[in-house]
Amino acid sequence: MAGRVAGKVALVTGGSSGLGAESARRLAREGASIVLTDLAEAEGHAVADGIAAEGHVAVFLTQDVTDESRWAEVVGETIRRFGRIDVLVNSAGIAEGGGPLLEATYEAFRRMIAINLDGTFLGMRAVAPGMAAQGSGSIINLSSILGKVGLAGAPAYCASKGGVLMLTKSSALELAPLGVRVNSVHPGFIDTPMVSGAIQRSENGNEMREMIISRHAMGRLGAPREIADGIVFLASDESSFMTGAELVIDGGYTAI
Repeated sequence: MAGRVAGKVALVTGGSSGLGAESARRLAREGASIVLTDLAEAEGHAVADGIAAEGHVAVFLTQDVTDESRWAEVVGETIRRFGRIDVLVNSAGIAEGGGPLLEATYEAFRRMIAINLDGTFLGMRAVAPGMAAQGSGSIINLSSILGKVGLAGAPAYCASKGGVLMLTKSSALELAPLGVRVNSVHPGFIDTPMVSGAIQRSENGNEMREMIISRHAMGRLGAPREIADGIVFLASDESSFMTGAELVIDGGYTAI
């Protein structure tokens, strides 16, 4: 099959919805075989079935990204089915449950870090040996603009995504001599269930939505496709001289 990532095998976490699901679809349409994982089984199977219905290859596996042993199982199953892993998209993450610094519980803080940061670390640890053995691979870690700039009321989320940024850079330096590239993607506020859920949970949803939009120079929320296109680029050989980089796709949020 022709395509920008034809012949590659991509493992996408958080693939049941939002950016993970759209990234899986875009990678499949560009020729990759997809393994997508999530805890939301029904939704994950639906995404995989939709990709297969378009004539592409996709399977769904249930996964808690904070479970190290499950990472070993998922990587093992992917290699048994497809023989290799060329791309890892660490997309699984949460935004809810952190809360302001003076109100947040330590338990909620740790949960945010565990899923958003620890899960990314475990994913890289799980796939890197195989990628190093084959002498190639692209690891793409989903950070955020809030891994680059702060937001009042979201210390746990900012900490987790800032951690992903620096984890990416350090790992890129270690893995570059082995032929493995590691880059981070920093979306602005994107029209996904995660963002819409945060808006709905606020005291004044309409006001919050307008405030968020106003912080983007382009005057709108981003679309999942716009982030997925960047992920396809980093997964492809078009980005072969990129590692340790921050791909910011934010409608001008961090330029203001």
